[in-house]
Amino acid sequence: MTDKKYRSLDEVETEYFRNNPNEIEAYIGEIFEEYAEVGDTAALLASLRVIAKVKGITKIANQIGLTRQGLQKALSSKGNPRLENINSIMQAIGYQLMPKKIEHHV
Repeated sequence: MTDKKYRSLDEVETEYFRNNPNEIEAYIGEIFEEYAEVGDTAALLASLRVIAKVKGITKIANQIGLTRQGLQKALSSKGNPRLENINSIMQAIGYQLMPKKIEHHV
C-alpha cells in the first residue's frame, strides 16, 4: 500500500490559477455572480482566498494594512470581513467592486 497524498481543492485551484493567470478575471466574475445568486459567503471567501494565495497573501496583507494572519482569518470560512476589507482586498488584487443591474428585477 502506498501513502498517496491527496491535494485539497484549494491547492488544486491555486496551482491552476498560478499556471493560468489569464483565467482569474473570469473566475472573479463567476464567484461574485454566484454569491449574488445564492449568498454563500463562505464559498466567496474561499474563492478570494485562492486568488489571494496566487497573488501573494503577505503582499496583499501589507497593501491593505492587515497582518498575514489577519487576512487569512478574514478570508477563512468563519471570516466575517467588513465591506471595506473586501473592497481593499479586491483593489489589492487589481479589481474593484461594481454594482450590476439585475436584468429581471421589477
